[in-house]
Amino acid sequence: MLAAGARAADVAWRTSPAASVLVIGGTMMKGNRFADGTLPTLREHYRDCRQVALVLHATHPSERDRMEQRLREAFAHLGVPAAESLHRRDPAGMRKLLATADGIFVGGGETFVLLAELQRSGQLGLIRERVLAGVPYAGSSAGANVAGLIIGTTNDFPTAEVSSREALALLPMTINPHHPLPQERGEFDSRVGKIRTYLQFNPTERVLGLANASMVRLHAGRLTLTAGTAWIYTASGVRTLNVGETEPAAGR
Repeated sequence: MLAAGARAADVAWRTSPAASVLVIGGTMMKGNRFADGTLPTLREHYRDCRQVALVLHATHPSERDRMEQRLREAFAHLGVPAAESLHRRDPAGMRKLLATADGIFVGGGETFVLLAELQRSGQLGLIRERVLAGVPYAGSSAGANVAGLIIGTTNDFPTAEVSSREALALLPMTINPHHPLPQERGEFDSRVGKIRTYLQFNPTERVLGLANASMVRLHAGRLTLTAGTAWIYTASGVRTLNVGETEPAAGR
C-alpha cells in the first residue's frame, strides 16, 4: 500500500481495451433528470445496461435515500430499467451488486469519505476489476476524482482519513472537477493558480480540469471531450479541449 502522501507518478495506470470511463465535472442533474447537455453521452455510455450499481458513499448517510431516488428516475429516463444504491445492502450484498450490475455510477460529495470507504470495504479493487472487464463506469465530482490515479487536485476538505491517496487509476491523470469558466474571472484565475502550484511540486503529472456538466470519456483507448469545457494541465502549460476532440489516453 502506498503512503498517504504518494504521488500520481508512483501509481500505475490500470486500463484495458474494454475500459469505458466517463468523468463529469459535477452539477449534472436538473431535478430528477440528467441535464439535457449530458443526455447524449450518458445514453451512449450506458446503452446496453439493465442495472446500474449506484455508489453513493460520498453523500451523507441522511441524504442517500433521496439521492438514490433521484438517480433511479434519471436512469429510467435514459432507458436503464434498474438503478440501486449499495447502501441498501449489507457488505456481502454490496459486493454482489458490484459483481453483477452491468453499469457503475459513482456520485459526488466528499471525496475523502468516498475513497476511505472504497478502500476499507475492498470495493476499490472490485470496481477496477469490473471496469477493466468492460463494465461502463461514470463518476461525477467526487466520483470523477476517484477515477484518476490519485485524489491529488480535489477541491474537498479531508473529511476522512485515507490509507493512501491512490484511487481507481482508470484515467492516467488527476482530476479537478467544478473548474470555473474563464468568465468567472476571479474564481478561474484562483483555480488556475492552484493547479499550476500543484504541478510545480508534481511536475510529472497531468491534471484534467472539468467545468460543471462537462464530460470526458475514455473509450477504445482514446479520451474525448463530449460536452462542456475542459483543460489539460501539465508543468509546461495548459491546453483547452474542444468538444469532439480526441487524444490518446497515454499521451503526456
